[in-house]
Amino acid sequence: MATHSLWRQCTSSGTYHLITHSKSRVTSHWKPSAFLKSHIAAYSSFRSENNNSSSPRRPRTFDSTSHRNKPVTVNPHLDTAHLSNSAPPVRDWDKKNLIGLSLDQLKEELKSISGVKSYTAGQIWRFLYQRGVTSIDDMLNIPKSIKDELNENYTINYGRVVSDHVSPTDGTRKLLVGFKDPKAMVESVFIPMNGPRGTQCISSQVGCSLACTFCHTGTQKLLRNLTAGEIVSQYMIPAKDYGDLPLVKNAQRNVSNIVFMGQGEPLYNWRNVKQAIEILTDKDGIGMPKSKITVSTSGVAPGLAKLAELGGVSLAISLHATNDNLRDEIVPINKTFPIKVLMEACADYAKKMESCNRDSQRITFEYVMLKDVNDSFQEARALADLLQDIPSHVNLIPFNPWPGSQYVSSPRDHIVGFSRIIENLGVPTTIRWPRGLDVMGACGQLKTTYDQEKLTQ
Repeated sequence: MATHSLWRQCTSSGTYHLITHSKSRVTSHWKPSAFLKSHIAAYSSFRSENNNSSSPRRPRTFDSTSHRNKPVTVNPHLDTAHLSNSAPPVRDWDKKNLIGLSLDQLKEELKSISGVKSYTAGQIWRFLYQRGVTSIDDMLNIPKSIKDELNENYTINYGRVVSDHVSPTDGTRKLLVGFKDPKAMVESVFIPMNGPRGTQCISSQVGCSLACTFCHTGTQKLLRNLTAGEIVSQYMIPAKDYGDLPLVKNAQRNVSNIVFMGQGEPLYNWRNVKQAIEILTDKDGIGMPKSKITVSTSGVAPGLAKLAELGGVSLAISLHATNDNLRDEIVPINKTFPIKVLMEACADYAKKMESCNRDSQRITFEYVMLKDVNDSFQEARALADLLQDIPSHVNLIPFNPWPGSQYVSSPRDHIVGFSRIIENLGVPTTIRWPRGLDVMGACGQLKTTYDQEKLTQ
């Protein structure tokens, strides 16, 4: 049953009442103005009481889900100062976010709260990541005194969905998610696979510093690293929206894979990316298998050893050329970590992963197909030769156009021929045909596009 509410002031008494509308009834709850500080909790309680049902219900979250293919501007602040003469409430943005804290960090935060038991942090952790609660008041077995103190200084915040576009062609869903500072917005993409499952493509930075010439993100300057909470939230939004939360034991997840292939270079934000992966894979929390997470790098060779320490997360390398002269041009980080250095790091990584599953040991090499640039059949043979001593898999990616780009994709038949040469030389190859082109959500197309002036008004 859909519900919404509105606070109104009675002209005769000066008090406020909450009008709650639903399809079946309209109820009025009179509250004195002093009670406004807790109106969010009261409304959450009302919804909980009226939404109980014996049958499972798909969670409804975020305004954008009812406005497919339309930009949705969301007010980032809940400001009730105009409703009362009392001091305005503390805004959620000013509180510390529980999402993104490690379990040890959460335990440290709880030390200052009286009445906390040794097991309280674990209870809160499970509420956050197994139950997917978005309100501290919904942590039912946490004492009220502790919840009251938590509410004073902490929040559960996934950010705000600024726009939400779903491709009518293939169902690819591109979200623009905003965080505390107005300019901190990133794009995150859900890519449906066969059946109900899909892959969430996650960003690690706002913008990018690498300036790969074929990538739209490279035209956006780097603003800052994302926090661990902002990274994890890019999973939490679709996980709640598609019904994965609360978690059900042994149930098939709809968001079944995570790839760090969005905006930014993950290994240049390693501390936060690592903490996010540890949260996503924690067995007492979200419990995503490590083999279902892939970290893609443009070639930060020293970072591969750090990634190997996680033991089981998959690695993808954005290669795109087989010689230094060409790779220097289209992937400028090659000037710092040339192909020979990168291949040695990849060989060391594969060796360290021998004790893990086969998928984690095998490295995926991504290769964008640029007409008359890197797509000669001689390049195909050189690519197979380069990878012959490394357990590898090649993903050929037709170039996805974006405004102002200088490149054109190789023709379809030529890409197929390129693929066959590599496979015939013993390297497994997949062609990743474009998904989400009509919403600019395909590989290499992500860039935060939004009128910043509107956001800061």
